[in-house]
Amino acid sequence: MPSLSEVISCLSGYDPNAVPVAQAQQIIRDVVAPVQAVEKVAIRSALDRVLAQDIVSPINVPQNDNSAMDGYAVCGGDLDTNGPTVLKVVGTVHAGGRFDGAVNQGECIRIMTGAPMPARCDTVVPQEFTEAANATAVTIPAGVVKTGDNRRLQGEDLMAGKPALFKGKCLRPADLGLLASLGFAEVPVQRRLRVAFFSTGDELRSIGEPLDAGCVYDSNRYTLYGMLTRLGCDIVDMGVIRDDPSSLEQAFRTACENADAVITSGGVSVGEADYTKQMMATLGDVTFWKIGMRPGRPMAFGKISSNGRSAYLFGLPGNPVAVMVTFYFFARQALLRMMGADDTPLPLMRAVSESAIRKKPGRTEYQRGILTVGEDGLQRVRITGAQGSGILRSMSEANCMVVLHHEQGSVNAGDPVDVLLFEGLV
Repeated sequence: MPSLSEVISCLSGYDPNAVPVAQAQQIIRDVVAPVQAVEKVAIRSALDRVLAQDIVSPINVPQNDNSAMDGYAVCGGDLDTNGPTVLKVVGTVHAGGRFDGAVNQGECIRIMTGAPMPARCDTVVPQEFTEAANATAVTIPAGVVKTGDNRRLQGEDLMAGKPALFKGKCLRPADLGLLASLGFAEVPVQRRLRVAFFSTGDELRSIGEPLDAGCVYDSNRYTLYGMLTRLGCDIVDMGVIRDDPSSLEQAFRTACENADAVITSGGVSVGEADYTKQMMATLGDVTFWKIGMRPGRPMAFGKISSNGRSAYLFGLPGNPVAVMVTFYFFARQALLRMMGADDTPLPLMRAVSESAIRKKPGRTEYQRGILTVGEDGLQRVRITGAQGSGILRSMSEANCMVVLHHEQGSVNAGDPVDVLLFEGLV
């Protein structure tokens, strides 16, 4: 992968003091490389892990044509289209069994869901569509089925030799069931990504410590813990690091030597201690951005090294909401790419804004919102209130983020806006 300096040197109009969101995201994507290590795990342990190679089906699913309903297996050509058809019942077949006898014209088989279709039979008549059914005969009214109805074809779900799951997929419950249906007990997955994180600032206190005047409890490590856990990372919580050059250098070196990525909160804003930025830059190829966004304007990104080990660095702002926004729209996608996972941008949906929102073109804004569905069936969103980057309560109350794009201006009440749902994300 190219270095950060090489990527930036190829950009026209690049200004670290005015970086559009899309440009910053692309730079990060161009620099970050996936971790290569692979391991095999039992499928019960594979939930939320990233698939390391394509899974090819060794069998047809289903293995035979089979019935999709409880009813009667017939030959569609035997059914009278002008009136009822009376067929002789010559056998019964259950799921897990099979009928190897002949089914001649005017005959049918009583069949259960999942049972293999007998030879010559190509249609299943659901039992609720029949009349005068008994152990020896059944009457089928005209027009209740068409030839081929209620039959599952061999290989309809998966054909032997065809890919069932693709490399990079984050395995979900349905995928575990699919793997089991193919007979796989184990699956190759990417190694879990190891992420170290810490907060910086003399004013921060960990929960359980006395809160001195002018100090605040460190909430950022707990939101980072939650977001990283949701991504399935192995995490190293290094606590609060004081604004001291030697302590910061030791923290950066320890994090770098023991993790694939390092995430910090605080220390990258205008007015922050200069040696924090100097420390980041001294240890590697790091750039400091003022991104055209709100909240979360200051951010650092790059790669740092220590004692032959290297790690990607994400220096996030210190304000709680800004930490979450920059994580979701920058760090999250990069970490997924490092995990070898599909890093497709998060999907947005449209909703009607219940109120006017003031905005100037030239920066991307992320406002916390509450999405509801009105009596008319339309999805509507309202802002949670004050949108200060330190108001963490607004993130707790919200169920979505209203995304106001770089080129977008003010929004009128009733205008459609893009919305990112928190469900499944936070």
